[in-house]
Amino acid sequence: MQAEPPPRKLLDRVRDRIRVKHYSYRTEETYVQWIRRFILFHNKRHPSEMGGDEVNAFLTHLAVNENVAASTQNQALSEILFLYREVLELELGLNLDAVRAKRPRNLPTVLTVAETLEILNNLTGVYQIVAKLLYGSGLRLNEALQLRVKDLDFAQQQIMVRDSKGMESRVTMLPRNVVEQLQEHLQIVKRIHQQDLARGYGEAHLPFALSRKYPNAAKEWIWQYVFPSSAIAKDPRGELMCRYHIHESGIQKALKQAVRAAKIEKRVGCHTFRHSFATHLLENGYDIRTVQELLGHKDVKTTMIYTHVLNRGGKGVISPLDR
Repeated sequence: MQAEPPPRKLLDRVRDRIRVKHYSYRTEETYVQWIRRFILFHNKRHPSEMGGDEVNAFLTHLAVNENVAASTQNQALSEILFLYREVLELELGLNLDAVRAKRPRNLPTVLTVAETLEILNNLTGVYQIVAKLLYGSGLRLNEALQLRVKDLDFAQQQIMVRDSKGMESRVTMLPRNVVEQLQEHLQIVKRIHQQDLARGYGEAHLPFALSRKYPNAAKEWIWQYVFPSSAIAKDPRGELMCRYHIHESGIQKALKQAVRAAKIEKRVGCHTFRHSFATHLLENGYDIRTVQELLGHKDVKTTMIYTHVLNRGGKGVISPLDR
């Protein structure tokens, strides 16, 4: 009689459930990290032996002892709720309105057009192209880095953003200013891909079950990342040796140096380009619904924050001192 396999470890079950839901690898790592911290905080007690009181204690510790932001505390709560609801199939009976920290409503940092161009001019190579797409197309950083060759439509001057936040897809514009630079970059990437194929590599990580449905698609040019990494490495979710996209830390460091070189005295990150994209479109008279679609916001209320940014700094309002 064949012995039954040992039960899977809890964190492995968490990973299995996350992959069933097709969450990204980055999301998977975040969920596992918070669930592990929750378990370690309670001296490695199994979550099935704990409940709402232990969750409250952990969230209180984060707020009082670690002084985390409200968004961080809410993120931890979401991951723990996922563990109980999706993996353990247990209800905690928490009063979520009482547990969830209220997030402060902060207006985003927005650059002027002159400041944006100054920063872009202080970037070079691949990082400059990525930054131009963040500002010129309103992309999030991970959306730009995850672009495949097939997502760029030069004929219609548009970009297809696939499986973005909330597993949604959308279409946004491809700026004319970056087309020539992007096409020259793709020629270099294609030569690298051909060299990889000659060495027995050249496969790209495919989403979902496409690798089984189309066995040869992974080696096709259209499925390669627009911004591939400089080295071939093992896929963290499997055994495939492939060339993943460049790491986000590279452009973050380059941007920090560019902001310093441009002498911009604002807190600027990669997402600042997306905020500036939306604000500048509204300044130029574009309809807020159009901006909402380009950004991929589900609710127009999310996009409305940029109308508040437009009114900042006295725009449209004359100070009584100036009268």
